[in-house]
Amino acid sequence: MSKVYPDVGSALADVVEDGQTVAVGGFGLCGIPEMLIHGLRDSKVANLTVISNNAGVDGVGLGLLLESRQVRKMVSSYVGENAEFERQLLAGELEVELTPQGTLAEKLRAGGAGIPAFYTRTGVGTLVAEGKEEREIDGARYLLERSLTADVALVKAWKADRAGNLVYRKTARNFNPVVATAGRVTVAEVEELVETGDLDPDHIHTPGVFVQRIVVNPAPTKHIEQRTVREA
Repeated sequence: MSKVYPDVGSALADVVEDGQTVAVGGFGLCGIPEMLIHGLRDSKVANLTVISNNAGVDGVGLGLLLESRQVRKMVSSYVGENAEFERQLLAGELEVELTPQGTLAEKLRAGGAGIPAFYTRTGVGTLVAEGKEEREIDGARYLLERSLTADVALVKAWKADRAGNLVYRKTARNFNPVVATAGRVTVAEVEELVETGDLDPDHIHTPGVFVQRIVVNPAPTKHIEQRTVREA
């Protein structure tokens, strides 16, 4: 059965549902599966728990899902430049679980590897530690952090072959590889699609066994989260 779908609507049609947990790749606006996020918004599914490094910005990326009020809870490492995120958070309309960035990455990696939990020193003695098991190992205190998995994972890659093997480009690699492994169903948005066997095996970042669906976006928008210019 082909993993390649002709458009976003068909790729998500029988995958996304109300109340699901959705993990989304990207860092800021770099490497976000923008077309898939638009498709998720257009699907009108609601009451979602979204796992992502951040919530995008107003009007772009996951900011669209916040504006349409499809997100019930965010599991994230920082707020970012998103006024709607802050507004809903302060109004008590959005549940937010803030997690240290490295811990978030390891939670997803561990989830994809079938590891239910792990110990880390990050967050010991802070608000992050509240309600979590602590253990002393070799004279140091560690927190027990539970891993993360998702019903659906949405990722952005540069290239894919028809078997679903993915190659990311430069910094767009960021959270995408760990998100791809953590999803029960992983949908990849790619810029280039090649035939199976055309990719050098040594260059593949995510093996196709983790990817169930592919949709091609040959001309993605290259957004800049915060433009800084030198004064004249």
